[in-house]
Amino acid sequence: MGEQLALNVGPARMRMAYECFGDVHAPPVLLVMGCGAQMIAWPEEFCAELAHCGLRVIRFDNRDVGRSSRFPDLPGPDLPGPDLSGSDLPAPGLPNLALPGSALPGPRLSGPGLAGPVPQKVLTGDFSLPPYTLSDMANDIVGLLDVLHVRSAHLVGASLGGMIAQTMAVEHPGRTRSLTSMMSSTGDRAVGRPDTTALAGLGAPPQDRRGFIAWQIRALRAVASPGFAFDEAAATERAERAYDRGHDPAGMVRQFAAALASGDRTARLRSVRVPVLVIHGTDDVLIDMNGGRATAAAIPGAELAIIDGMGHSLPRELWPQLVLLIAHLIHRVETASRTGAGETLRAG
Repeated sequence: MGEQLALNVGPARMRMAYECFGDVHAPPVLLVMGCGAQMIAWPEEFCAELAHCGLRVIRFDNRDVGRSSRFPDLPGPDLPGPDLSGSDLPAPGLPNLALPGSALPGPRLSGPGLAGPVPQKVLTGDFSLPPYTLSDMANDIVGLLDVLHVRSAHLVGASLGGMIAQTMAVEHPGRTRSLTSMMSSTGDRAVGRPDTTALAGLGAPPQDRRGFIAWQIRALRAVASPGFAFDEAAATERAERAYDRGHDPAGMVRQFAAALASGDRTARLRSVRVPVLVIHGTDDVLIDMNGGRATAAAIPGAELAIIDGMGHSLPRELWPQLVLLIAHLIHRVETASRTGAGETLRAG
């Protein structure tokens, strides 16, 4: 089908880039990517494998990344340059890796959408005026479903995308058929913290295209899955495409602020009643595995899949296993819905 552009999406009336794979009549699955990461971080081949399982796969650019709308007029934090790894702020995690509040030092960011009335407030716990919240980002997804005339969908979120998907499952249960939360956490600052030693020494990302892409490959390797091969050629190709589609550090910072401003979801996750699968790797240095365990513990009946050797990445060797886990949950839900067994599915 190729990449499409939806207009007037959701309450924000935003532009949203998306792409669909598979039969339009198959169960719809929305893939939600992490902070600063574009929809192409879900590789085409991975999407195709899911589609081959009889699913309609939809990947999209969240607000403030890629070819979706930017929100530069909204206030955002003026983030400092020093390493913030000593703070108590967890990393939402993302393949882009230019994370304020993580172990990665960065340049002082200023300009439209960064400097404003929320300088250090977000980082010090004052969320009175965030640029937007995860609830707004979940509303964007609901708006995309409306444009696509999809009543409800299965959600698969990675990293910050998992947090957005969790928020949607809490706030829009009627639009959520199931939830798969991957390499993510609950928003509780006591869990899902990064391993600062593994991320040390990367330095600030360069501003030029070639330098930034080279830096990003080093960063991606730092958080990759040690139990599996790192595909540098594929990572480089996606990094180049992402830079050319819409490199925007300011948008990433606003997304990060949204995650911090949205706080701890643990108590609200207990209200989730759709079937849930939590996937986390044993070697995730960006969001510790205890973030995944906490997510599964917070949601009644959630299944937990811990994968040895997996880090904060989607190594090709794991695609068959990940696709099987995701597709199995979705088809169980769809079968239960057709047979009227939805109420007993979670107990099984």
